[in-house]
Amino acid sequence: MDGLIKGLFGGSKSAPSAASSPDDADFADFAGAPAPSPASFLPEAASPISAQPAIPTYGSQNAVPYTKWYRVWERVSYRDFWQEAFILPFVLAIIFLHVWGRGKNKRKARSWIQAHAPMLEKEFAVVGFGGRKSPSIDDVQSSGLAKATLSADLEIPSELLKEKTAQEYVTYATGRQNVASLDAKIKLFKRYNPGYLVAETVMAFFMDSIKAPAERMEVTAYAFDGKEKDLIPVPKQERDSLEARVKGLQSSYDGFVWAVVNKDGMRQLRDDRYDISLTSTKDHPRLPSWVTVMSESAEVTETLLTPELIKAIEQAGDAFEHLIVTDQREDKPLKLNETTPRKRTHLSLRLPTSTSPTAYASTLPLFTLFLRLPDLLVSSAHFRSEVLRKIRATRESEIAKLRKVDEDEKAEERKLEGDKKKKELREGKLKGMGAEEQRKFLEREREKGQRKQGKRMTRKA
Repeated sequence: MDGLIKGLFGGSKSAPSAASSPDDADFADFAGAPAPSPASFLPEAASPISAQPAIPTYGSQNAVPYTKWYRVWERVSYRDFWQEAFILPFVLAIIFLHVWGRGKNKRKARSWIQAHAPMLEKEFAVVGFGGRKSPSIDDVQSSGLAKATLSADLEIPSELLKEKTAQEYVTYATGRQNVASLDAKIKLFKRYNPGYLVAETVMAFFMDSIKAPAERMEVTAYAFDGKEKDLIPVPKQERDSLEARVKGLQSSYDGFVWAVVNKDGMRQLRDDRYDISLTSTKDHPRLPSWVTVMSESAEVTETLLTPELIKAIEQAGDAFEHLIVTDQREDKPLKLNETTPRKRTHLSLRLPTSTSPTAYASTLPLFTLFLRLPDLLVSSAHFRSEVLRKIRATRESEIAKLRKVDEDEKAEERKLEGDKKKKELREGKLKGMGAEEQRKFLEREREKGQRKQGKRMTRKA
């Protein structure tokens, strides 16, 4: 039968080797296999296909033969760098404009501080961000606390101007009677990013909500207002002597909002600042036609608008933007605790195009008057009770609006809390009832709601 099946499928039975034993019959095929031979280490003859040279990348007619991998000059040509040659000039132009723009802004900021630093150092004891560092433990142990504190090695060199961003520089001053501190900001063009500067200028031309870019200085002086004991940090042993010295000084004045504004920026200033929105606008005969006064009282204007100030504003010309004396916030207060007055003065001037310190000669007189304005306020800004009553009336009306909003919010919170408690009480009652009692309870609630709705409709009719 086995032979018949093998015959049908074309198989043939191989005869076992005579040398093999009956036990090794199953391994006859392996026993007759030839012995393996070792692989040859001789190189094979190069085929016609492998002997052909490498094909260049861009299929040039003058085919460059393949050479060693490190011979780059034999495998590439200038045609391989068209894309890099197109991009590289733009990259170099961007780097050049960025470096030039930052350098230009830095030179302009330095020229400003060179022109204004002498006046700042004359009026204030500390100008810039320098100071003194505390002595170390080794210094105290070696020379004593008194000598270590007076050592000149603790002096930190004063940095008059600090770069906040590539387009904004700041400085700081303190140590003057009637002035707690002074902050100055210098805002410049984004010369390091010409694309953004052009886009911002074009958008400001078509949209009123976007301010046109301009270079300006903004200086803010914060008044002590009789709070020297709270604002001046002194050791406890010297606090009594400070109180004795402060008791004889009068650094407070009446609170009000008053401003002299260039008419080009009058509307924008009223929209941006809450304190200026409290004033009324009126031209003054002694001022140039391109300047107006925004004040809460005519008596305040007559007190502060001195001949020296008028002359300085005329001399500043188009560089003058606004001068503000205020005790209110720039942003509209949203809560009652934000209505606390903080007295300060603010000056904004446009910067000249030149980077020379002499270009600020026209604005230096106004800057000097601004630094001494707190002295005029302390000595003269004390008005009659009728004037102060009118000024306080405006503030009290704004405070009354905030108080009403605050009371409405509290009433809404109380209502929500009461509704929440009623809902919890109702759910507690429903959980303790059976199915029939819950059905009757819900029916009574529905009937009660319908009666209330009917009463409302009757009242409306």
